[in-house]
Amino acid sequence: MHILFLHRQFPAQFGQIARHLVQHRGVQCTFVCERPSSGGPGAGQVQFFPDFAAGTQIGMVAPQTAAPQVFQFNTNFPTPSVAPPPDDEIVEGIRRIQYQLNDREAAGFDGLIAHANAFYQALKAHPDIQPDLVVGPSMYASSLFLPDLYACPVINYFDYYFQPSDSYVTFRPDFPPTDLDIVRARAHNALVLQDLQSCKAGYSPTSWQRNLFPAEYHPKLATIFDGIDRAFWFRRPAERYVAGRAIPNETRVVTYVARGLESMRGFDIFMKVAKGISEARRDVVFVVVGSEHFYHGSDLNHIQAPSFLQHVLQQDAYDLDRFIFTGRIPSTHLVEILSLSDLHIYLSAPFVLSWSLFDALACGCTVLASDTSPVREVIQHGKNGLLASFFDVAGLTRLAIDVLDDPPKFQPLAEAGVRLIDEEYSLERVIPQMANFYEQVSGVRSSRFS
Repeated sequence: MHILFLHRQFPAQFGQIARHLVQHRGVQCTFVCERPSSGGPGAGQVQFFPDFAAGTQIGMVAPQTAAPQVFQFNTNFPTPSVAPPPDDEIVEGIRRIQYQLNDREAAGFDGLIAHANAFYQALKAHPDIQPDLVVGPSMYASSLFLPDLYACPVINYFDYYFQPSDSYVTFRPDFPPTDLDIVRARAHNALVLQDLQSCKAGYSPTSWQRNLFPAEYHPKLATIFDGIDRAFWFRRPAERYVAGRAIPNETRVVTYVARGLESMRGFDIFMKVAKGISEARRDVVFVVVGSEHFYHGSDLNHIQAPSFLQHVLQQDAYDLDRFIFTGRIPSTHLVEILSLSDLHIYLSAPFVLSWSLFDALACGCTVLASDTSPVREVIQHGKNGLLASFFDVAGLTRLAIDVLDDPPKFQPLAEAGVRLIDEEYSLERVIPQMANFYEQVSGVRSSRFS
């Protein structure tokens, strides 16, 4: 059996399942991804390296300007080589082919079409690739043109469908969307509908995400999570050093993790909560993991600072000696940080849940999260974590201080969180579901595909 995986980044959501299929089930896997850009004038150099433990590609981004900054991330962590990998190589048994995006000026809807064409052209140039199944994310329109190239079935990964209500686009009244934001969201839906129509089947990682899509397509859609590797994500003894800074044994550690420090992930709310905690307790340090770069929402339309992080730091007086900002880091460092955590705070507008929430639960963290619809699918207040309204700074602060006053009292919540990951979201749990789903849709069986 030959499965063709598509994603702009490697290995992304599909690395873990592809590696398992190659190494344990005798399946041939090919992965097509974008070749990282070398950047242009004024652009930061992005360094990429595959990180199978995280199931994603981690980027360390250099400053884009030499001008004085309000804040600079610590970059003491080791970084990979910037040498570009070969266009065609074997990585852990997976053949990886990289495409070059010719039109890097295209953005939004046009940008997605440009990527869809780049996938198509890259594969057309490799007639030796004849898959039995194509698997790709709808969010990048990656498989949009491939039904014209292959006769095999397509499975799409559907992660988000814009709704006018209960949406990250409209969630924050203090950062209202522009008309263009709404138009772009609906334009994205148009491409998703193309995939919903043409794919043989699809899946979403959570039921909340699946239910966003039009009801008439639900019979096509399964709910299968990406999978948390419990051989890697577990609480372990860790040295109390973060980014070169020693943390005394008696000091409490509060963690916050997001791909980008943005309003959609409640970074500003977190900082207000952290300020309240720091005023109540002098024995707390806050470890913040995430990029200063902007990924979602319309923050930059409402601020004067070059990043949301810098905007937030300008809004109030924070004792920055109490904070450790790491930037984006490899999973090997993140798992150690989560292993030190006495309290993990996770905030999100109604949007795709971050892997970091599941990583924190797997690492036995006591989780305090925002009471929003996608979060409630995972966190039940008082059973495997704590919930408070996204905007309730006082309520979040009060619950946080309760945990920090007596961490052992809340240990049963952390233990329940670990059980939840083992029973519903672990890689061991989802691999058979995913493999069987691929086999069922493709109609191709293998003696080792069981």
